[in-house]
Amino acid sequence: MTTSTPVEHLDVVIIGAGISGIGAARYLKTENPGKTFAILEARGTSGGTWDLFRYPGIRSDSDLHTFGYEFKPWRDKQSIADAPRILSYLRETIAENGIEPSIRYHHKLLSAAWSSDEARWLLEIERTDTGERTSLSAGWLFNAGGYYRYDEGFTPRFEGRDRFAGTIVHPQHWPEDLDYAGKRVVVIGSGATAVTLIPAMAGTAAHVTMLQRTPTYVMPVPREDKIANGLRKILGDERAYALTRRKNIRKGLAVWQFCQKFPKTARGLIRYVNKKQLPKGYPVDEHFNPPYDPWDQRLCAVPGGDLFAAIRKGQADVVTDKIKTFTEKGILLESGRELEADIVVTATGLNLQVFGGAALSVDGEPVILPETVAYKGMMLSGVPNAAFAIGYTNSSWTLKIGLLCEHFCRLLTHMDTHGYDVCRPVLADPDMPTKPFLDFAAGYVQRALDQLPRQGDRMPWLTSMSYHSDIKLLRAEDITDPELHFSRVKVREAVSS
Repeated sequence: MTTSTPVEHLDVVIIGAGISGIGAARYLKTENPGKTFAILEARGTSGGTWDLFRYPGIRSDSDLHTFGYEFKPWRDKQSIADAPRILSYLRETIAENGIEPSIRYHHKLLSAAWSSDEARWLLEIERTDTGERTSLSAGWLFNAGGYYRYDEGFTPRFEGRDRFAGTIVHPQHWPEDLDYAGKRVVVIGSGATAVTLIPAMAGTAAHVTMLQRTPTYVMPVPREDKIANGLRKILGDERAYALTRRKNIRKGLAVWQFCQKFPKTARGLIRYVNKKQLPKGYPVDEHFNPPYDPWDQRLCAVPGGDLFAAIRKGQADVVTDKIKTFTEKGILLESGRELEADIVVTATGLNLQVFGGAALSVDGEPVILPETVAYKGMMLSGVPNAAFAIGYTNSSWTLKIGLLCEHFCRLLTHMDTHGYDVCRPVLADPDMPTKPFLDFAAGYVQRALDQLPRQGDRMPWLTSMSYHSDIKLLRAEDITDPELHFSRVKVREAVSS
């Protein structure tokens, strides 16, 4: 008789203890309380992005009434909130819903292998604190780890970088002991990270320069939502939050639709607002007039117009040019101008990575993500019992995460009701035209399109970026679909002797 240590089995394994994973766990505990689950978190703390990033001024670029969970009111006065407030909100959610005991820290998923005979995933896990390898089996895999790599950001190759005598840092790995007081700082980039960093550093650094190759649309927004804060005094937290959330969803949708339908008018309005915020005679078109239309890439929000305020005060400036080479003193531009710097911050973006880089296989065959098609924006064609959570690129991330989690829980309930073990999306038309999963012009997306799943040209294979369309698809419509196949598997107990 031979014996072996049995592998622990759970109904659901969630990957990632960030905003998506915490939300998924809460929905599971509420809607499917009989399910066993765990959250695997490769790092030693919860909070995901909001704990990982430590650069000055780190904040949301969406209002927290839509970026927060539908089930938990945002009670802080700040609407565009800084990371400590968001992290506190997330950890309150963990505590209030008893999620902490289900989080397994320092657990990194290396691979997941599906067995049709046993109707389960076998997960290979590495302890990031000890290097130990362990195994776990799961009926369902729910990837809530987002879509970018936590261990490295994107930095293009810069000629002469090694010659620079100063300090070079990437915002994703901000040193806790970095002293920039009285220093000349150049921030390479013009996205959400750059426009956050510059005003946060401007009051302390000697001067901060935003060096951009291409301008970005930048809009001032109120740091606080006066209507939301007023409603809280009259209606209380719950009702005020619900009303504010609906208001902001409609407002965000209206802005996006306006930019899509009337791009020239939207461009003109943004330019008008920018011009009013900047010093008289400032070259607005050189530094704040992108070559693309509004919302082809995400608009950058600056709370209270803080970036413009730093420029008006002379604490910061913008340079639009291309880098020729780093020098000992700073950066030489193609125009011939040299920017002297003590510190260079490469706010040059993210590297995308789906399923945390784990290798997936089905019955011994590797899953090649670009060869799969996303079903309802949350499952992969031909891959059973696996879901993932990717939020909106044109609105608050969490709006879609909540709908996906609800739909996932409804799917589990449907399978339990009918005695199904396996759920697998299957393309009825293998020749259906496909296109990139994310229809977004941002550089970090474009660099990784060949690594991502595809989407189709029709529902349910078309990945919606519309909250109102997704309410119908994920909340109102029935779970069943001709292209979603359910089955029962009789699992035989293995006896070793």
